[in-house]
Amino acid sequence: MSKPRILIVTPEITYLPDGMGNMAQRMHAKAGGLADVSASLVSALFQLGADVHVALPNYRQMFNTDVFEIVAQELETMRRALPEERIHLAEDRIFYYRDSVYSNYGGENPRIALAFQREVLNNIIPRVRPDLIHCNDWMTGLIPAAARRFRIPTLFTVHNIHTEKMTLEGIEGSGIDAAQFWNHLFYSTIPHNYETARPRAPVDLLASGIFAAHYINSVSPSFLNEVADGQHHFVPDAVRYEIRNKRDAGCAVGILNAPDDSYNPSTDPALPLKYNPDTFLEGKRAAKRLLQEKTGLRRDENAPLLFWPSRLDPVQKGPQLLTDILYQTLADYEGENLQLAVVANGEYQRHFHDIVRHHALHKRVTVCNFNESLSRIAYAASDFTLMPSRFEPCGLPQMVAPIYGSLTIAHNTGGLRDTVHHLNHDGSHGNGFVFDYFDAAGLRWGIDRALDFHRRPAAEKQAVISRVMRESLQQFNHAETARRYFEIYEAMLNRPLLVDDEQPETAAPAPTPRPRTPARAPGGKKAKL
Repeated sequence: MSKPRILIVTPEITYLPDGMGNMAQRMHAKAGGLADVSASLVSALFQLGADVHVALPNYRQMFNTDVFEIVAQELETMRRALPEERIHLAEDRIFYYRDSVYSNYGGENPRIALAFQREVLNNIIPRVRPDLIHCNDWMTGLIPAAARRFRIPTLFTVHNIHTEKMTLEGIEGSGIDAAQFWNHLFYSTIPHNYETARPRAPVDLLASGIFAAHYINSVSPSFLNEVADGQHHFVPDAVRYEIRNKRDAGCAVGILNAPDDSYNPSTDPALPLKYNPDTFLEGKRAAKRLLQEKTGLRRDENAPLLFWPSRLDPVQKGPQLLTDILYQTLADYEGENLQLAVVANGEYQRHFHDIVRHHALHKRVTVCNFNESLSRIAYAASDFTLMPSRFEPCGLPQMVAPIYGSLTIAHNTGGLRDTVHHLNHDGSHGNGFVFDYFDAAGLRWGIDRALDFHRRPAAEKQAVISRVMRESLQQFNHAETARRYFEIYEAMLNRPLLVDDEQPETAAPAPTPRPRTPARAPGGKKAKL
């Protein structure tokens, strides 16, 4: 039996493994966690011997190539007919000179998405001839509908809830023959027929991807259920309905992302002293001394240190909860010299600066722009990491932190609920401190519980931290994430990805596939067939 061919379609990537093509190590176009997940999944599939291909826009400027080099490489590839060439770049001038994946200019992102999907549909899919297509987010939302015409099963991953809308007329004006699959798209108004829908009925790209895909997943189980159950008012009704329909039909699952493998204190070159679960005590002390020296915090290796690792976004991440209680919390724990390190960007940063200046807290609070090396040092230096998000599709800092021996203080929502578990009394279970209500009092309660833990006898604390580090390294890794995607692929194909003697030992039995036509949205938004 031949291996099924998997095509992963993504607008973002951080790296690709050696052997996939002569440009693999130049691929880097990242706006968020989608880039890391795509890279890790492609790498895991390739290393296990799966017939995996990836389609992404040709961001020449970000990939550090020029047109003459591209042409030379393509001619060499054609001459040698390399069978290992698995990177398929969508070509359009709109990609070539970009320095970021998404644009801040109105109307440009939809044009980028249409150009990408046009090339995937018209050129890449016919060339690759995949057995299964894995699409990611709204920029690939038309592909599952078109793939139904090709009779190719699709998995659609929802990384965030952003979407765009456009008419069939606009879609076809970009060079996509949507008349071939218009009846598999999701419309914001009822499309009575193709002729009347074409100029007037807006197509919702994210809802269409969810609607037409054979199977979907979100990046955490809890966030999937929260969206489906209507717990987040910011989620568009169309997206919520379609996710709920897929979940209720047994065609949806949550799969947690995982941090990059470089986040490991035993190998991290940013740290002054590498460490592992058995040697973390001296390693974390060395990191704390270095962080205090670099940022001007008072030198005290025994001071409990809080770390804010995430962007300072008051809509999602909750920094306002911390500023509301910052001065009083520091005053209450002045005797223990409680310190805070913020290594994050965002407009809300100025509120922290104002509090620090007003109360002369420069020796106990540092507020720095994001820097990768400094952030890694702060993970290692900190005792506790703050993640009081209002909502969280997945989140990565709460997974990185315990790997470095920093226990997370988190709001009980989304991906945080799936990854942070409250430490029980004897320290035998749990990896952090969880509060249920999104308010300043809830965060203060979590901080108080963390400081209670910090006062425990040294031997008790060391045993807990060592356990948490070991468990986190086992649980939060790309191999586990890839295994879950393997299960879905094999269930959708009803056949193994690898021949029998190549099956990975870690692969669990695939669930029984449940073939399904697109779910119908409330209100009859699906086109009549």
